[in-house]
Amino acid sequence: MTGKARRTVAAALALAAMTPMLSGCLEEPSAHEAVRDFLVGWQTGDYAEAASRTDGNEKVVRKALEDAKLQLDAASFRFDLTGIRGTGDQVEADFRAEVDLGENNPLWEYDGKLPLHLVDGSWKVRWSPSVLHPQLHEGQRFAVDVIPQERQPILDRHRDPLQQQATLYVASVVPAALKNAEEVCERLSKITGFPQDRLLSRIRSARPNIEVPLVTFGRAKFAQLGDQITAIPGVEIARQPQSLAPDSPTQIVGSVTAVTPELVQQLGGPQRAGDTVGRTGLQKAYQEHLTGSTETRVVTVDLKDPTKVTELKKWNPDRATSPVLTTLDRTEQKTADAALSGGTPGMLVAVQASTGEVLAVSTTKEYNQETDAFDGKFPAGSTFSIMSVEALIKAQMDPKQKLACPPDRSVGGARFHQAAPPVGETPSLQANFASGCVTALASLARRIGGSELKASATQFGIGAPWTLPLKTFSGSMKPLSTDAATARAIAGQNVLVSPLSMALVAGAVASGTWRPPVLVTEPKTLDPSVEAAPPKPLNPVPLDAKTVETLRIFMRSGVVAGSARAAAAPGGSVYGITAVATRDRKPLSWFVGWQGDVAVAVLAASPDPTAGAAIAGRFFRGPHPTL
Repeated sequence: MTGKARRTVAAALALAAMTPMLSGCLEEPSAHEAVRDFLVGWQTGDYAEAASRTDGNEKVVRKALEDAKLQLDAASFRFDLTGIRGTGDQVEADFRAEVDLGENNPLWEYDGKLPLHLVDGSWKVRWSPSVLHPQLHEGQRFAVDVIPQERQPILDRHRDPLQQQATLYVASVVPAALKNAEEVCERLSKITGFPQDRLLSRIRSARPNIEVPLVTFGRAKFAQLGDQITAIPGVEIARQPQSLAPDSPTQIVGSVTAVTPELVQQLGGPQRAGDTVGRTGLQKAYQEHLTGSTETRVVTVDLKDPTKVTELKKWNPDRATSPVLTTLDRTEQKTADAALSGGTPGMLVAVQASTGEVLAVSTTKEYNQETDAFDGKFPAGSTFSIMSVEALIKAQMDPKQKLACPPDRSVGGARFHQAAPPVGETPSLQANFASGCVTALASLARRIGGSELKASATQFGIGAPWTLPLKTFSGSMKPLSTDAATARAIAGQNVLVSPLSMALVAGAVASGTWRPPVLVTEPKTLDPSVEAAPPKPLNPVPLDAKTVETLRIFMRSGVVAGSARAAAAPGGSVYGITAVATRDRKPLSWFVGWQGDVAVAVLAASPDPTAGAAIAGRFFRGPHPTL
């Protein structure tokens, strides 16, 4: 520390001494100076200066002060001199200590005393271990116990875990059994990349007879480094089973990893050996809830009998761990995964129509459950006709009105093409809806304005500001200022949606009310690190009952007589429509519909317009506890 810094600290201590607690002892400035210099030396790490102000062996005092910092793994000490009292050649000073326990987080505060007496005309601190702390005695040392809480699971709606058992490998040492702790930490640091000084500080601050975990490995990393680790004398490996491997839906549940040097640098904070960190999905979003915080104790340990321990201070975890209860259903998830096993790339999102709760999220390897099924931005195609027809029915259009479905049509300069248009009698609005005739539906652009179409989409949650713990996309529409833009919207060409947003649209028609999505029911809030302030929850939006009834008839005809026939399944009526769309010049096949209380959106990467409906059919024919 520089001379200026030392003078600043000394001045602070001197000012702290100028309190009403002081007695006539201030007439003895040398006593005050002895106290000040001892505390300043201790606080700044100038242990030689501090030791010179005591009556003890300077080498012994220096070592005791150095050891105190190591044994507490302290980042810093800070002292306030709160009073000096006494008469004659016997004086006692009171001080307040604040010890920053570094990566162990808590600030330890305690009151101490410094007895002083005159030695050959000079004031000296009467040395004993109790100078460091009133309860520290000869033959004892400080130690810090750190007890982490076990990581909690992520659960489905029935409280079944959505993780499988995985094995972590923990490298530990017993400090008293090590012949050379510095060498052990040097070798371990070279192999693992963890800083040598941090490994060593954990050993020095632990109780000598207690096993100290230093580094944790996953299976792959241990297979790579295990032989080198076990070759270090004194290092023992313990297998630690934990429910960490994500079960389906794996990308929604998320991955967990043991703390690595790279993660410590990336995340900061008090990550320790044995800690686990959520890297993706809900494991990342709810890291603080799942892991809570550690219990920390400062103790004294008898050097001759380390089992004799006295607790000086204890901090209970300030955040209790708690499982994350989701709305997912393991049976529905297995059914969804099986439905997508036919070889066609795609994804499926299932929600409970009456609540908006997400039941299953499944994708093939080509897609990601979070970034595509929840947050993907895909053209809606003629599935947007659900919103279009809702607006048309409100505008008093007759569902039985005949509308030609030609192969090609131009509306306001925008051109539309319908592959394989029907032959024979001109179809009705209902029949065109059921078959997804783009040219017929686009022709209705002049029957409804862009504002009416936008209002209908808003009722169905398109663009709604919902918030889930994971990334999601509720949809977006381009401005509808021309007939061409409105026609493109009716055809879903300038409307982007996610499979999640369309599953909620299907749920709205099925239940008569649009509801925002729900994925997690407990805890009620996200981690502060993820969400600074909870958003205002969205309210459900009741739909016009008469309009909904007409839409249900339309969507039932999509399965009975329209292009969604492949979605039909026994055990209850299936409702739904199909649509085709293109993204990045690749054809997509939609199905949006429901059976019972389970609403789904399927998006398949296929030129076959019925591919989405076929996947939905396999899903509806599977087991469904929620139906």
